[in-house]
Amino acid sequence: MDIQEFNNTRFSRNVILVDGDYADSVAFNLIVNFERMLGRRIPKADLPRWIDCIALDGGMRENRDADGETQVIFIHSKDKAELENFMPGNYERDLNAKAFKDHLGEFVISSYPVEEVVKHDDFFLDILKTVVNHKDVHRVMAIPNAEHAPLWDALRHALRDIDDEEKRVTLFAMQPLEGGNFKQEILGYSLMSALGIKGEEL
Repeated sequence: MDIQEFNNTRFSRNVILVDGDYADSVAFNLIVNFERMLGRRIPKADLPRWIDCIALDGGMRENRDADGETQVIFIHSKDKAELENFMPGNYERDLNAKAFKDHLGEFVISSYPVEEVVKHDDFFLDILKTVVNHKDVHRVMAIPNAEHAPLWDALRHALRDIDDEEKRVTLFAMQPLEGGNFKQEILGYSLMSALGIKGEEL
């Protein structure tokens, strides 16, 4: 898959774009830290539940979006065949070209391997720019590797001219970062919910 093919893709009104390598790494760190803190085993994150939490944090609502379709796009390194800390997690067997439906509508999942590390960030950025500039897309929720400062700066630059009355773009990071023409949400909250960690345990 190259970016030209993306330009010809039909997109849904709502799109979730995920750097799978980064999300998996954050989930692993949360599992290790909370097992130590809570003194109990933390299971793998429930992937559909996590996607639902991202959708809600990104502004999707049952009364408005239940009849629609949301695209969930994972990009990942070619040598990573699965999300090791999510269930289900195998990209080809469990996720790519699969879908699930719940109270927020239908979520259609696709996954795309990327071969090189540098190209990984560039590919994420190119897809995000393609998605946010597509006439059919109104809501974008993106989980980039926000700890990579050059990528975050490039994202801020790429989104500076987005019409925020027509498009709602939400970027997720583990902590508040320098803002831009988009909303920010804390990634950890959705992952904690998907990992079954309750507020009263903390």
